[in-house]
Amino acid sequence: MAIESPSPASVTPGLPGSLEGLNIYLVGMMGAGKSSVGRPLAQALGYRFIDADSVLEQHAGCSIPELFEQRGEAGFRELESAVLNRIACWHSLVVATGGGVVSRPCNWGQMRQGLVVWLDADELLLLERLRADPGQRPLLATADPEARLRQLLSERRPLYSQADLRVPQDGRPATAVAEQVLESIPKVLRQRVAPPQAPDQLIDENGTSSASLNTAAELR
Repeated sequence: MAIESPSPASVTPGLPGSLEGLNIYLVGMMGAGKSSVGRPLAQALGYRFIDADSVLEQHAGCSIPELFEQRGEAGFRELESAVLNRIACWHSLVVATGGGVVSRPCNWGQMRQGLVVWLDADELLLLERLRADPGQRPLLATADPEARLRQLLSERRPLYSQADLRVPQDGRPATAVAEQVLESIPKVLRQRVAPPQAPDQLIDENGTSSASLNTAAELR
């Protein structure tokens, strides 16, 4: 079924121009809907959509589960960073990243060149989607994948919170989430050009700022 893009009226006039080609990086847990939201978001902005995991598989010539088996997680993360580095050389992209991309400080260095949007899906929604579509998820290939998912979510939430923008992913249609991202981007851009008072804050979906974690130690 074709993915419906947000209507042009939902895009703030001048928003694509004010972005000046900045890439938008979608971060969040596996099952948060980064690809589903990324496509209509890119369409609305006139951007190109990139699925970083798909690019990684094309570059490596094998699937992500095979990469984990061949190289282990550490080797996979190295390759993931190399692919992200290449993607960051381009502009006007909406990039759906892998769930664990936030675990390495060097990846944040690349993503900070654009805008980072956290699709914050709660545990119940993630578990529901995991049960419906187990897929090929190497990090969940355990005796108790649901417990492992809870563990990963607990570990990564502080890292995801370093994003420029947090948007709840509560099971709404992807187009509705994309529209909410579009409506929130101008606030993020205004904060970027404002005199720095509380740098690197996290802005939630209603435009409210709150302090975010932002040290290398917290990223490790």
